[in-house]
Amino acid sequence: MKKLRVLLPLLWLVLPLFSQDIYDLNHITEIRIEFKESDWAKKLDELKREGHKKRLPATVTVDGKRFEQVGVRYKGNSSYFNVQNAGSKKLPFNLKADFVRKDQTFPGGYKTIKLSNVFRDPSFVREALSYEIARKYMPAPQCNFAKVWVNNEYLGLYNNTESIDQIFLDKHFGKGKGTLIKCDPEWKTEQMEGCPEGEKASLVYLGDDPGCYAAFYEIKQSKDGQEWEDLIAFIKTLNEDPDQLPDYLNIDMALWMHAFNNVLVNLDSYIGRLSHNYYLYKTPDGLFTPLLWDMNLSFGGFRFDGISPRMLTNDDMQTMSPFVHYKTHNPKRPLLVKLLENPLYRKIYVGHMNTILRENFLNGEYEKRAREIQDFIDEEVKNDPNKLYDYAAFKNNLTQTVSAGKTKIIGLTELMDKRAKYLSAHPLFAIPAPQTGEVTHLLSGEDLAFQASVEGAERVFAFYRFGKKDPYKMVELFNDGAHYDQMADDTFWGNYVPLKKGKKIQYYIVAEGQRLAGCTPERASYEIFEAENPKN
Repeated sequence: MKKLRVLLPLLWLVLPLFSQDIYDLNHITEIRIEFKESDWAKKLDELKREGHKKRLPATVTVDGKRFEQVGVRYKGNSSYFNVQNAGSKKLPFNLKADFVRKDQTFPGGYKTIKLSNVFRDPSFVREALSYEIARKYMPAPQCNFAKVWVNNEYLGLYNNTESIDQIFLDKHFGKGKGTLIKCDPEWKTEQMEGCPEGEKASLVYLGDDPGCYAAFYEIKQSKDGQEWEDLIAFIKTLNEDPDQLPDYLNIDMALWMHAFNNVLVNLDSYIGRLSHNYYLYKTPDGLFTPLLWDMNLSFGGFRFDGISPRMLTNDDMQTMSPFVHYKTHNPKRPLLVKLLENPLYRKIYVGHMNTILRENFLNGEYEKRAREIQDFIDEEVKNDPNKLYDYAAFKNNLTQTVSAGKTKIIGLTELMDKRAKYLSAHPLFAIPAPQTGEVTHLLSGEDLAFQASVEGAERVFAFYRFGKKDPYKMVELFNDGAHYDQMADDTFWGNYVPLKKGKKIQYYIVAEGQRLAGCTPERASYEIFEAENPKN
């Protein structure tokens, strides 16, 4: 952690960094699955096609360590059905360590291993690289590669992605079994009769009957039996009373998710046609936090934006608007549209896009990392007997469009170099962002005072809380010489709030400019300032 110059000596920049061996991107995990049944593939296929999430027991060895009675099933929608129908053996797996032995875990304490078959990603890097970028700004899974054998037959090189489950949630949010909802409808699930027509997991309000939502949202973890009521209350507020959203939603994490999806043209997500591939977790502060999932079609691997009925061209994706859906005020994407209708949230969203753009794409860092990942797995891809696309496609798809069956998959640099140039020249980003310098706070009696040196801002805010169970509150800072801001009309902005009990003082600064708002720390609210609270 980096210590900052401040008035109190115990203020830290909190950087959420995690590392686990079986997901280490510099390590290729080896996984061997052994079934007693010789017809295991047929049985797993029958369970999948019948819509069951039942499992077959197997012995699984992970990096040489053996685990008995592990539950195994196929997973995925298009990555399963399209690949299976094409006759490939390289199907995606879900392995559950505690299927029978409830205390059994895989190395690192994990209970679940999810293995993806790199569907529609000839480059092999989309999933791992996308998660690596996302983890700079929000809680997101670890991801690397695994060599997979079943009954001593080598199936090939898979993506190995950390499961969003209790272990993941504890790591990022602390202990507490809050409600977890998977927003990724199964293909064959039909909506209950008599309900308003829904559109996947788009968070459109469908009334107060939980049955109208059951086809689109899956309760993965329940805390108090009120999960449907909580979800519906949030959805109703989002659609009908968005001014009250700070009481229901971690707005900043939602803005980061939207900014990430837009910059990376990740349309197999909430903002695309299928409006899926995310989770909602009710954190200890009582708010729903969205969590990204399933990155294999990031970087333009999915060409449907949910607006145009046709497939997007390469040029469409390179120049996709920062305000897709918001420009048309699409009522079927309320989590995006309702947030961007708020002028401050809209500017924070643009600021988040600007941060992602500068830290990963304008500096060429993404291409460097993509090449490093490809170099690391090159021999394994070459020797993969069941890879879905040939070795030439693997080499070429980093820079150019290649065919994946009947689908054209744009090259990563082909997409992102032009997209970065387009976005950086866009009027939203062309105006300089406000510049924030020194940030300090002071305890004065029963008050907590904030001060920030800011140039080029129209307004400045501090978002603060007194521990993880306390939602962030917002206070405007002033530059009038009367709010702990030194002299009027200088570069210092400040204000006071009452000091309350809590384990920590946690905060970040938002400087609002003409077109975008900048955060300090720049990756806030994932990175924040933190200090000891004397009223603890």
